[in-house]
Amino acid sequence: MIYCFLADGFEEIEALSCVDILRRAQIEVTTVSMNDTTTVVGSHGIKVIADITAADFPSDMSEVSGAIYPGGMPGAETLSSGKNKLPGEVAKYCVENDILVCAICAAPIVLGRLGLLSSKHATCYPGFEKELIGAKTDGAKVVVDNNIITGKGPGCSVDFALAIVTKIKGEEVALGIRKAMQCDE
Repeated sequence: MIYCFLADGFEEIEALSCVDILRRAQIEVTTVSMNDTTTVVGSHGIKVIADITAADFPSDMSEVSGAIYPGGMPGAETLSSGKNKLPGEVAKYCVENDILVCAICAAPIVLGRLGLLSSKHATCYPGFEKELIGAKTDGAKVVVDNNIITGKGPGCSVDFALAIVTKIKGEEVALGIRKAMQCDE
């Protein structure tokens, strides 16, 4: 199962475009609220009902086949703060086990602050590069470095999500979704 972590102040387009596009590709995605309830409020005031709360997250990490961290503030800061250890623990598990881990906009700080991007190529929202400890950044829209996918910001959300689909289901499936969504027209 791919898990998408949501904290109040998350960037709606980054989270929801990933969930939407992955589900179009028939990839199972579960949204996880960092709140005590499943209701999470995005950075633009949009309320989203997550599938589960962090308290409901499976104790057996072997169920994790990927993780997605959308940006937005203060959402990304909450995910990386350590107050709730789950996002960081899942990120570490993914990196240590060569499982897909994806972060966009400000959220690569979740990985960067843990040193998980050391010697990796990555991108993030401009100004957060210093938080990506040891990463090689160049301001690209989307960067794929083995099992780590990072995206620059909200305007790159579709490309970011399609990079995830490409990694999981292959380029042909991603191109089919891109065409069906009229991304190249």
